[in-house]
Amino acid sequence: MLVTMDKRGSISLPASIRRELGAKPGTHFELSMEPGGNICLHPVEIYRKIKLSESGLNKLREARGSEPASLPDWFQKDIDNAGTETE
Repeated sequence: MLVTMDKRGSISLPASIRRELGAKPGTHFELSMEPGGNICLHPVEIYRKIKLSESGLNKLREARGSEPASLPDWFQKDIDNAGTETE
């Protein structure tokens, strides 16, 4: 499949490749150069990371054990992935 680089250095992935990768606008990719000049793209998920002090993490644990609340999905993912700065 032939693609062309534009003046900004961008290339467009053909629709068939985007469908095969499950890529949609906003999809992030890890790009690597293989021996012989082959380029590999791997779709990756990017998660925001919240860094808390130990006391902040303890407060979060306490809050998790309290009455259920409704939070936005993106914030709940951040909370689920929270850890200390030393992790």
